[in-house]
Order: sequence, then structure tokens, then C-alpha cells
Amino acid sequence: MTLNPRQRRLLEVVRQRVTISVEELALELGVTPQTVRRDVKMMEEANLLARYHGGVGLPSSVENIDYSLRQGMNSDAKRRIACEVARQVPSGCSLLINIGTTTEEVARALVHHQALHVVTNNLNVASILSDNPHCEVILAGGVVRGRDRGIVGEATIDFIRQFKVDIGIIGISSIELDGTLRDYDPREVKVAQAIIEQSREVWLVADHDKFARQALVRMAHVSQIDMLFTDAPPPEALNRVLRDAKVEVFVVE
Repeated sequence: MTLNPRQRRLLEVVRQRVTISVEELALELGVTPQTVRRDVKMMEEANLLARYHGGVGLPSSVENIDYSLRQGMNSDAKRRIACEVARQVPSGCSLLINIGTTTEEVARALVHHQALHVVTNNLNVASILSDNPHCEVILAGGVVRGRDRGIVGEATIDFIRQFKVDIGIIGISSIELDGTLRDYDPREVKVAQAIIEQSREVWLVADHDKFARQALVRMAHVSQIDMLFTDAPPPEALNRVLRDAKVEVFVVE
């Protein structure tokens, strides 16, 4: 499902309000309740929204949004984040890059860097960076998830633990106000934890939607990262946690 501007705005309003009635959504968007119901029905089928008694809200945090839909969400923001990350990645360094649509944008932004050594469990990242003749790409072994071409499992973790890199670049599904980082798949979380352990610096890339989402599995805490790259200022409660943890925040508005 490709969201039109009205549907993207509808989704943004629900994420801001957590739950909201159809009538309130219609007023907010300047459309009829019938239009809102049609949009909500389609977005519910795509697992973007859920209908509850008395209103519309976010779906259960057990499953992530379909990968193809995530690729189109906040794509401009992800590209801006990726460009800022690439600007700060020095040539000649070593990287660990995990699964995610934002980390894939980072890979695209690195295609002209010189003398990079990249270890990844993301087939998409490997494919993108293999077009860079000045980049050595090392692909982790393990089980390939067909839905997003990520590689997970114990073999993946064992492989990653062979390396110690300059920078680990990770994406995430959810950042809670207390600084907890969460994702949906325990296997993916374990790989990301290994990347954090094997990186001298950890850079987190996350668009503003991650501040409003919920996910099931704890991955880490922001005190375990060094830099956060995002496209909007984090909520104040999270900002305080980031300041206390001495995390450098780059907002590419």
C-alpha cells in the first residue's frame, strides 16, 4: 500500500494522539468521516492502524509494519539522516551495519566513500555497497529473512563477534521516553546487541516516527550509543535522558 498525503497525515495524527475518534480525525484532516473510515480500513489491513472501541489507534506492538511499506515511510527524512551520517563517516574506517530501511539509505549515501570495510547482516546493504569499488563488503552468514533480506541467527552473531570495528551503525523500531531501544524480532535484537558490543562507537539512525512507536523486545539503552541521527528534536523527556547519557544528537530538519 502506497500512502497518499492525506493518509500519511492521518497516520501522523494517530501517532501523536495515540488514540483518536473517527470524528476527530475527520475534523483534523478536513474530510468526511466516511473518507476517514475508508482510509482507516485500508491502513488496518496493512497493519498500520487498528480500530478499537471508540476510536483509532496504533496496532499491537507484536509485529512490525510490512517492510515494503516502511521503505516508503518518511523516505525524505531517512535520506537526510543518511547524508549527515555519510558526511561524518571518515574514509578508510570499518563499519558494522544492521537491518533497516534507514541503514539502507546510509549505505546509498556511502557509495562514493573511499577504503571502507563494511560488515553487515543486511543483503540490501551488501548489494548497494558492492557497487562501490573502493569498499570491501563482508557479509554475515545465517538465516535470510525473505521479507527484508536481513540475516539473523546464532551463526550471524558468532560471525559478527569475530570483528571489532570503528563504528556500528544501527537502526531501531522504537525509542521510549526513558531511553529504552526496542525492536520486534528477538533474533534481530540479538544481532544488533552483538553489533553494539563489537563497535568502538555506536551511531543510531532513527526518524521521528520511532519516538512514537512501541515494540516488544528490549534491545539496548541510549546510554550504550554515542550519536543519534534523526530528523526532528526528540521529546523533552527523552532529551533529558540523552543529555544525561552524553549522547551527541544530530537533528537534520
